[in-house]
Amino acid sequence: MDDWSQIARGSLRTAEQVACAFDLDIGEVRKVSRQFKTLITPYYAGLIKTKGDPIYRQVVPDTAELVENSGVSDPLAEDHDSPVPSIVHRYPDRVLFLVSHRCASYCRFCTRKRKVGDASKIHPRYIEEGLDYIRAHEEIRDVIVSGGDPFMLSDARLEFVLSRLRAIPHIEILRVGTRVPCFLPQRVTPKLAAMLRKYHPLYINVHFNHPDELTPEANAALSLLADAGIPLGCQTVLLKGVNDDPLVMRRLMQKLLAARVRPYYIYQADYVSGTDHFRTTVQKGLEVMEAIRGWTSGLAVPYYCIDAPGGGGKIPVLPKYVQSITPEQVVMKNFKGETFVYPQINPEPKTPEKRAPRKERRPAISPCYEMTGLPPVG
Repeated sequence: MDDWSQIARGSLRTAEQVACAFDLDIGEVRKVSRQFKTLITPYYAGLIKTKGDPIYRQVVPDTAELVENSGVSDPLAEDHDSPVPSIVHRYPDRVLFLVSHRCASYCRFCTRKRKVGDASKIHPRYIEEGLDYIRAHEEIRDVIVSGGDPFMLSDARLEFVLSRLRAIPHIEILRVGTRVPCFLPQRVTPKLAAMLRKYHPLYINVHFNHPDELTPEANAALSLLADAGIPLGCQTVLLKGVNDDPLVMRRLMQKLLAARVRPYYIYQADYVSGTDHFRTTVQKGLEVMEAIRGWTSGLAVPYYCIDAPGGGGKIPVLPKYVQSITPEQVVMKNFKGETFVYPQINPEPKTPEKRAPRKERRPAISPCYEMTGLPPVG
């Protein structure tokens, strides 16, 4: 058995284990765990410093999950855009391909809580149906392999999926979404990296929400993937009590960039049942973005977006840097709040005044030319 498998086997997965580890009321933990399974790797549990800290909040059950003030089970209407059980086909040229129901740990704010951890809803038997659907739809050029977490498959099983996808002529880009480098970095081995590099162009989007998650172990896992020539991006979720401090988020983006991970998205937390205690205001998200743009490298600035409830797709949300636009000028504010004016090109330039044509002046005729027909020498 691989080392990572042994580590995963030692995860906290029962209400009794979680209550004992964090000195919680067993009855309350059981109630919450009936709604959504609990799973915490010993590695990630070891990053928790105090009860209620940013690491703790992401994975330890909380009775706030039982307060149904708002939210729905499928906020992004993925099931509506699912022609077969393993496929979500929302955008014209790309699909989401769900290949694993397992994660290394279960995020309490998961947008796919209705499916993750349930083998009856994301099952290996659906993989062939997904592959058949992708083969039949030649408009698909980009496949995002997700779940659950694809890295929780064995190397052989993951390679089966990637190799079948790469054999489809119209598939140009493969992407994998994973939180394993954060939850179980030991899973990223040289053997896995060597296998993945066979399927370029391959991109991996990882998921980190707090600077404390970028440990030496996590950085080593990311380095293995980057050294295999795999471009890495990060999808972060804006979470109350985790990263809604602008300075914390800025530091996270900087540490990601230092680990060769390009910040890709900061998502507004989805409208998921039982996660109201995680959601911030959109104004807070804009405040966070204003603390990043201009205050650190542009490479460290992701898109801030809302994945629209009801299946509208990702919509970028930007701070109001442009104050006004007229035909004459654009008035803007910079990252410090200072105002600047950019002169516009006049859309109707003045027609230049017409001038009378110049009279052509004929040179005087040389006497030599008149006598010989030849121009003077010299």
